[in-house]
Amino acid sequence: MRRLSQKFLRLLIKILDQVILLTALLTAAAAVYHDLEDFSFMGFLSLRLEISNIFVVLGLMVLWSGLLSAMHLYQLRKFSSWRRDALDVCQAATILTLVFLLVSSLINISFAKPLFFFLFWAILTLASQLLRLLWRSWLEFFQRQGLHLTQVLMVGTNSRSVAFARAIENKLELGYRVIGFVDNDWFGLKKFLASGYPLLSDLKNFPQYLRENVVDEVIIDLPLNTYYQQVATIVSHCLEQGILVRFVSDSFYLLRNLRLGRTAFEEFNDTTVISVYNGVLGGLPLAAKRLVDMVGALALLALFSPLMVVVALLIKLTSPGPVFFVQERLGLNKRLFRMYKFRTMVVDAEQHQAELEKLNEMGGPTFKIKDDPRVTPLGAILRRTSIDELPQLVNVLNGDMSLVGPRPLPVRDYRGFNEDWHRRRFSVKPGLTCLWQIQGRNSLSFETWMKLDLQYIDQWSFWLDIKILLGTLPAVLQKKGAY
Repeated sequence: MRRLSQKFLRLLIKILDQVILLTALLTAAAAVYHDLEDFSFMGFLSLRLEISNIFVVLGLMVLWSGLLSAMHLYQLRKFSSWRRDALDVCQAATILTLVFLLVSSLINISFAKPLFFFLFWAILTLASQLLRLLWRSWLEFFQRQGLHLTQVLMVGTNSRSVAFARAIENKLELGYRVIGFVDNDWFGLKKFLASGYPLLSDLKNFPQYLRENVVDEVIIDLPLNTYYQQVATIVSHCLEQGILVRFVSDSFYLLRNLRLGRTAFEEFNDTTVISVYNGVLGGLPLAAKRLVDMVGALALLALFSPLMVVVALLIKLTSPGPVFFVQERLGLNKRLFRMYKFRTMVVDAEQHQAELEKLNEMGGPTFKIKDDPRVTPLGAILRRTSIDELPQLVNVLNGDMSLVGPRPLPVRDYRGFNEDWHRRRFSVKPGLTCLWQIQGRNSLSFETWMKLDLQYIDQWSFWLDIKILLGTLPAVLQKKGAY
């Protein structure tokens, strides 16, 4: 999501960094103030702050945030070790301390003594390193359990590419699973086939493979001098669908000429890895969004559980069949999951859809009928009020969906997609509600729906999620485009 890392979820770690900075400042000042004559704790608390000192503190906060951002310490750098993080934090803290020392020599700060600066630097460095170590350890624990695996497609079948694939799979904390390789026929292909990895496609059919399969990241190791145009096309297809691209290549000057998306450099086993992306790089913002989803879903389930019990009983009493409708939908990067809804149609509704295709009112690949004859009387009420969507809170808890995101589509609808830019909506988790939900729902055209989904992805912010959630209830009550 563009600008995702600049908004609330990235701000979460930034706030902790500022808390650490202020803690280091106050702790070091208190320790030095303790050595001064006539010390008292209340005297320290009542210490007058001069305007110049306030500006110094604000300046340190801005500089600290800028240094950490410049060193990419607000991104989860998969191919960098914790030692690299520690060195970068130490470097940032050292620069900040030296600047602080320089400023203190220009203005009169009473506690600006050698002991103060040593304690300030030490606390700032150690606490900031601990914060990132805890964060990295937390993610690595889940990845070692085989959870949240990243599906990787390798492009290029040379020996270095195979060795790199084995290396990232053997490092369990990265959470990578190499699904296979893509390449054209060449004299080294026989040796590659002996590696045991599958050859899934050639370069010509790569876009088709991308459309039909779950791919989270693409790692390219091809000679750019020979395959420059093919690589440019591959990167273009990936970014159009919101898929992260990484390069294992020595031809850095050629990569700069691609000018596709943003780039970041990382090190892995003495190999430089270049990442090209048009969204967030790393898992921090997405993990924080997941935390909000879990808390919100639990709260909403607790709030609506009495209503859900009543609805379940009414469905059982008014029509034969199960309480829930379960259907396979496409989630993050086209992963299939079982989505839950209260049943609003007759039991064999899906078997009769082909008979009603000529009555489709939605346009595009999706199927919607305002007065669908398969809908039960109770189901019509549940649909107009969106109560039928409440069981999807379970999908949110399972991690298949988010509270806010593009609506999940059935496999039948996805098969009708004919534009790759539409597929970028699958680069984020589907949600209970989104811009489409509050701006007209079924009264909007398919193209408008897709553009709103991409608008959400490109303009994501915490406050946008809040506005959508707050706007959903009025939209439901007004029954805007609901049928």
